[in-house]
Order: sequence, then C-alpha cells, then structure tokens
Amino acid sequence: MNAVWKTVGWVGGIVGAAATGVAVGVAAHHKRVNHDRGIADPYADEPLGRLVPSRESTVAADDGVPLSVEEVDPEAGDAVLTVVYVHGFALDRRCWHFQRRDLAGLVDPPVRQVLYDQRGHGRSGQPGPEGGTIEQCAADLDAVLRSVAPDGPLVLVGHSMGGMTIMALAERRPELFAERVRGVALVGTAAGAVGGAGLPKSVLSRYNPVTLGVGRLAGLQPGVVEWVRRRADLLTWSGIRALAFGDRDVGASLVDLMAEMINGVSVRVLTGFLETLGTHDRYKALAGLKHCEVLVISGDADRLTPFSHAERMAEEMPHGELVRVEGAGHMVMLERPGLVDEHLIGLVRRSAAERVEGGLR
Repeated sequence: MNAVWKTVGWVGGIVGAAATGVAVGVAAHHKRVNHDRGIADPYADEPLGRLVPSRESTVAADDGVPLSVEEVDPEAGDAVLTVVYVHGFALDRRCWHFQRRDLAGLVDPPVRQVLYDQRGHGRSGQPGPEGGTIEQCAADLDAVLRSVAPDGPLVLVGHSMGGMTIMALAERRPELFAERVRGVALVGTAAGAVGGAGLPKSVLSRYNPVTLGVGRLAGLQPGVVEWVRRRADLLTWSGIRALAFGDRDVGASLVDLMAEMINGVSVRVLTGFLETLGTHDRYKALAGLKHCEVLVISGDADRLTPFSHAERMAEEMPHGELVRVEGAGHMVMLERPGLVDEHLIGLVRRSAAERVEGGLR
C-alpha cells in the first residue's frame, strides 16, 4: 500500500513539476532555505498575485464550464487596445503579476488588460473527462473575447500552453487574426514536437501506465490522491529552482507563488491535459499570424520548452521579433519581468500603430 501512495505522490508532483517547473512544497520551508543560504528576496514585500482588478466576471465556455475573468483599466487615459493574457498549464492568471502591474501604468499607449484562468485552473470550473484539450482551450479564449472584448484591436499574450491556445485559436478563427488581433506574444512555448526536446514524451502520454493509473485513481478517489499529493515531500529546493528558473538564486517569493498555483490544480486535471500537450502540432497555424506583429521570447535555460522551440517558431514567422533571454528558465516573465515587459511594451506600441497599406499594422 505504501508503494501506491508513493506512486500517487510522485506522479502528482512530477506531472505538475514537469509541466510548469514547480513542485508541491511548503512555502515556509522555501523561505527558510533561502534565508539559510543568505539569498535576498527582492519580492519579499511585493503582494504577488494579489493586485485588485477593475472588474471580475464569469464567462460561460461553450460547454458550460465557468471561466473566471478579470479586467484592468489603464491608470490614465482611454484604452487604445486590449491586451489579453493566457497562462500555461498548471498555472493561473497570477503568473502575469508583473506584466499586469506595469502595463496598467502605460500611457503610450494606455491599454485595457484582460486576464482569465483556463479551465480546471485557478478560480475557473473543472472540465469534464474529455474537456482537457488545447482545442477546447482555444474555444474558451474565443468565448472570453466575445464576452469581455467583443470589438476593438487586440494583443494576445500566451505562455507555454497559453501560447499553444493562441495558436489553436488562429487555426480555429483565422479571420479574427486578420481583422482584430494586431499583436501576439509567444512566451516560453512551442508549436509542436514538445516531446522531442525538453519534456520527455513518455511523461506527456496519458497511456503511460503510471500516469494512467493515477489519473483513474484521481477520478475515483480524488480526496485520497490530493491528500497524498499535499503531503509528498517530492523535490528539494534545488529541484524546484532547476525546473522553473534558470537563476539558482531566484527569490523564495516566486517559488511560493508557483507552489500556490500548482496546488490549485487537481491531479485529475493535470493528467487529463497530458495527451493534448504531447500531440500539439500547430506549425501550420503560425501562418495565420502573418497579419500580426509577433514577439517570440524565451529563456535559453528553459528546461521544459527549450529555446530551440522559439527558434523554430521564429523561422516560420520571419517578420516577428525573437528574443533570447540569457540565463532565464521556463518562467521567464516572473524571473526577468523588466526585460519581458520592455519587449511586451514594444510589441503593444507597434500593434497600436496604424496598418501599413499592404503590410503589417
């Protein structure tokens, strides 16, 4: 019986860690280890993930799953366009803390921001057995846009599975990208061949016997699985840091935020999304971004979706901007917020410009 519990704990943590670069852990332990190593935490007094939105609402997905959405108005002026953030697998909208904070004060141009939790993540509702797919996530993004951003120019920003969601939406609704989406930022993501570099293909298969068994157990006895998962001491501080971040001295507050986000996603949801991640292939969909300003940004120490994925996407979109963030890992927007914000603001400004006849906007 102990072997079963260990297996449940191992998969519950490793699936989440492999997908998001974080493992289940105790925040106090993280802070203690960082303190013992003499590492200063630059965000110790920052209210990470606790910024107050202008408005909150719930949007019903096409299959009825409730999606939790928040909007942030510009601090000054009337918004010129809307920036929509799409987070990655096993995260939630709090991962955009720094981008949301800094773009709220942008005056050239002022922008409205929309953030939401993907199905099964954060405050959004749980998907059914067949609802954990990138295709359905694209339909969810479409529903959010129809509800809270039905008109006006858009900039879509996606990290990891969020970037994949944007690609799937371009495949689903190419006219939206030709008419309204002026800019797209793809952050730490991939258009395909996810199992070829970074994440092992076996981890991304729901037919992996260990993953399959834990997924079934999570469906039958979710309370037991989550109880074991919360108590499993799976990875050391070094392991957490190595998976999520490139900087070995990353502040403890960022790791604590990661732990909170992953703890909000059930093992059933984690295992349910694996197949869609492993079969994701949307290089052809990148052609739908030819009308948009494009930013591809990734850390060159990303162990989950290595920088080679960013380079391959950039080859398919030679009109875009490719940014290599030296030393940064998978959570580049948390690890190097200033640099990411600089390039994101540049994308927003280019996207706000008028369309050039016969070319980009």
